[in-house]
Amino acid sequence: MLVYLRLFKESFSFAVNALRNNKLRTFLSLIGVTVGIFSIIAVLAAVDSLDRSIKGQLSGIDKNTMYITRFSFGPTSVPRWVRENFPQTGSEDYEFIKRNVPDIDACAFAIVGGAQTIKFEDNTVTNVPVTPVSNEIYEIDNLKLYKGRFYNETESNSGAPVIVLGYNLANNLFDTEEPVGKVIRVYGRKLTVIGVLDKFGGLNMDSPDEKAFVPANFARRFMNIGNKGALTMIMIKPKQGIDIGAFEQVLKQKYRRFRGLKDGDIDNFFINKLSGFTDLIDGIISFMNMVGWVISGFSLLVGGFGIANIMFVSVKERTNLIGIQKAMGAKNKFILFQFLFEAVILAVIGGLVGLVLVWIGTLIGTALADDFEFILSFKNMVLGFSVSTLIGLIAGILPASSAAKLDPVEAIRTGM
Repeated sequence: MLVYLRLFKESFSFAVNALRNNKLRTFLSLIGVTVGIFSIIAVLAAVDSLDRSIKGQLSGIDKNTMYITRFSFGPTSVPRWVRENFPQTGSEDYEFIKRNVPDIDACAFAIVGGAQTIKFEDNTVTNVPVTPVSNEIYEIDNLKLYKGRFYNETESNSGAPVIVLGYNLANNLFDTEEPVGKVIRVYGRKLTVIGVLDKFGGLNMDSPDEKAFVPANFARRFMNIGNKGALTMIMIKPKQGIDIGAFEQVLKQKYRRFRGLKDGDIDNFFINKLSGFTDLIDGIISFMNMVGWVISGFSLLVGGFGIANIMFVSVKERTNLIGIQKAMGAKNKFILFQFLFEAVILAVIGGLVGLVLVWIGTLIGTALADDFEFILSFKNMVLGFSVSTLIGLIAGILPASSAAKLDPVEAIRTGM
């Protein structure tokens, strides 16, 4: 053990001397490892942060939540021209499912409303995602209120001209004024603000912070929701603890009967599950990780060649010293490990620099991003350290092997 500790100490000294005496050459050799480790860990950290943020946003929503629509959230074998002729999921469908399908905890009817302009006196906010939806959305999406209230079932059914604003939207529209009770204009119509949602945070991708909610029956008075109009959907939250597979089969059978479909007819609707959406996200995240590894692999390849190059030069410069060590009884294994440790140490130095750069990048990214935190996990730090160590081992094995095989007499003569 003491021999290996001495080897490590001597190799570290040689590595530091190489850095000190050949700064430019060492810098050029290590930059590949540094860039490679930085690329891999930066991509993994960004993807992990994105994954955590998205999963955090979905954590409050039951993964068994189902969305009945005329379109599929994922790939489907049904041709597009067939799907375009599917009927919309209307309010009658919503009422039927709500009354006739058992084991439903909450059921909501929604219209994909698109972006709207909201005005309050002289203040205007554009491109606001306004969602016309029945009151059950509050429970299905696990929304929480900062002030005021959400519209109730009576207001939802009657299509009352009321609106609930996301946290950031309310701040942008009213600044320091109290929003609850104010009258604003949406769709060119007057609506009364009755509530503001609690701050959600995370990514702005479909975040409630930027959205507004109005009763679906209010929007139905003037929005076209026919087959050529705005898309509609029915959102279903099953009761906890039930057999989801059996529930879906009952839902499909009853809905097919309601739509008059016969045996052999294809479904003219899609039952999309949130769990399928999370699986899609996992697939995208995995693909992004793979692309990051492929791109970063080229940098690591360059870095590995750089380490190998500097080690071959180091072997040549220290040929005389290797001969003297062998003449004094040093074994081939001692020489091999001496140069192998040096290669690993050089690679680890490059890897650590890459990790430090990623850490600094996460701090800057978190400071600049709005409501998004970049995270450098311990797992990714260990991965970066391990990869750089592996690169050092692979890059150093040939130079170290060539040094270990030198004939002591020839080595001393060559070095003179």
